[in-house]
Amino acid sequence: MTAYARHVTISRGWAAFLIGVGVWNWVIWPRFALAIWDDSRAWSTGSVGHGAPTSFLWVHALLIVASLTIGTTAGILGIRAWRAVSRRPVETDDRVARLGNG
Repeated sequence: MTAYARHVTISRGWAAFLIGVGVWNWVIWPRFALAIWDDSRAWSTGSVGHGAPTSFLWVHALLIVASLTIGTTAGILGIRAWRAVSRRPVETDDRVARLGNG
């Protein structure tokens, strides 16, 4: 049994998918953040301006930050895989990228 796999093989199609996930997250979530910011449930009433943030705002802010972090990570991995496929010599018709420490 091997204790740990050092390389991950990703096809160019999966690399493109990961890049698309990253782009999708950065297109959708900032727009959603603006909608949450403007939602009346995000702020308590009784103060001048918006008032204090509510749990509705905090929960959605956490969701947005987590989603952008995941999307960014997926996008970076996709870009790294795409570049790795471009640098490797063609071995088969289905070109793959190997990401890892070696």
